[in-house]
Amino acid sequence: MTLLYSVLILIMLISGIAALVFDKLLNSIIAAGFVSLMASALFYFLKAPDVAMTEAAIGAGLTTAIFVITLRKTEGSESE
Repeated sequence: MTLLYSVLILIMLISGIAALVFDKLLNSIIAAGFVSLMASALFYFLKAPDVAMTEAAIGAGLTTAIFVITLRKTEGSESE
């Protein structure tokens, strides 16, 4: 199990660094959402399914959706 935890944490670190490095904001938002998704998987494997569901729903789902909607609305107003 320690190997699984290490792999999930490594994926989270790589995704977090990718979110910082990407030039396009949409790619950064998706990478940050992926960090939350991997965190929810880690919580599930650590025997905290309630925290995992909350992280998946709010962290990976809702927050990512709000960021994408906000990005689209702000980019749309810049092009006008």
